[in-house]
Amino acid sequence: MEQVFVDTNIVIDLLAKREPYYKDAQALFTRADRDEIQVLISSLTFANAYYSIVKHYKYVDAKKYLAKFKVLVKILPLDDKAIELALVSDFSDFEDGLQYYIAMDNQADIIITRNKKDFKSSTIPVLTAGEYLNK
Repeated sequence: MEQVFVDTNIVIDLLAKREPYYKDAQALFTRADRDEIQVLISSLTFANAYYSIVKHYKYVDAKKYLAKFKVLVKILPLDDKAIELALVSDFSDFEDGLQYYIAMDNQADIIITRNKKDFKSSTIPVLTAGEYLNK
């Protein structure tokens, strides 16, 4: 099964129903729900998703949405190795470096993001959700 590492922006697109990106995010996670792909996210993404969606929903509802979402994904740890590599990397955005090295360490087949330019030095293929769905 293909291991798809999903960046934070796609997760927030889904959970916050951000238009015009929601439809592609929903279709991507529907594939995970059907066991067609395994979606990997970092623990950092999970925390950031909560922080972002609690602005749109009551705190109790945000936790319920995350509990439902959690069954669709495999949550990967943020560890010392990823932090060390991101600190010395060429990534201009530290969080993107963390995401990349977590994906690398867990043998992700592809990275899905809305900001492909942030992963320009990636050795893992990088696509938007729409590009991935259309391939």
